[in-house]
Amino acid sequence: MSRLGYVRRRAPRGSAGRRAEQIIAAVVCEHSPRLFSEPFYARLLSACEEVLASHGVPLVIMTATPATASIAAPPLVAGAADAVLLIGARARHPLAVTLAASGIPVRCAGRPPDGIDLPYVDMDNIDGGRQAAEHLLLGNRRAIATIAGPPTLPAARDRLEGFRQTLRDAGMVDMPVAYGDFTHASGAHAMQWLLQRAPHLDAVFAASDVMAAGAMQTLRRAGRKVPEDVAVIGYDDAPVARHTSPALTTVRQPVEEMATLAARLLLMALSDEEDKPKGNPVLPTELVVRESA
Repeated sequence: MSRLGYVRRRAPRGSAGRRAEQIIAAVVCEHSPRLFSEPFYARLLSACEEVLASHGVPLVIMTATPATASIAAPPLVAGAADAVLLIGARARHPLAVTLAASGIPVRCAGRPPDGIDLPYVDMDNIDGGRQAAEHLLLGNRRAIATIAGPPTLPAARDRLEGFRQTLRDAGMVDMPVAYGDFTHASGAHAMQWLLQRAPHLDAVFAASDVMAAGAMQTLRRAGRKVPEDVAVIGYDDAPVARHTSPALTTVRQPVEEMATLAARLLLMALSDEEDKPKGNPVLPTELVVRESA
């Protein structure tokens, strides 16, 4: 029992010892500082909370890194929450493994890690990468690089794959790739590395707008003009995309729509109706052309 992480299950639904109200926990698989500094989480959690509040269901927000999963898992499995919205789980995250075996209603915001069977709502990140690549190719950019997100995160891998495959189909097989962690600093450092590796590059695709802003800062310090010398495309259509100079061309992902849908599917899973939600919706992405590319 100890080796398998067994925790005594909560009382059956509707039993005398069970609380009357329902609670949904949003578990963000990141360190707490990222929860408050990354615009993606603010947009997603706000939209989710709005849906749940309209149904009288409170949202409890937690963080759980692989190191702290052993602390977060027992109360969730024991009944501290009736359902879980799991956000940003990466490969081999122990909490994802535990929740998949727990029987608790779970919905992932974004595709779960490979090998984990959990329902999800996702965005078409592969197609988002494709759209970014096609836009650069149509702009006659030929020395193209990318700043990818963490390779253990499914969304980051999909964005890179969609972008890379489109370039391969156009005959470009040796694209420089730097990796960041969606922070401004990582985008700036990745851009510096790319300039050393490919000093004549004329375009870069960053897997987040925040990293793209960091890349633009490095390009400016290196004396490279955007978009005249280097075209830059980001990903998210976060508020920062409209405040960079020049304004950032980016791939819009419908964060609020994904959060709303995930919240509604969790509410349906908690309802007494026999028809429970099936399938894993994937929402479309859209290229937003501004001034940087």
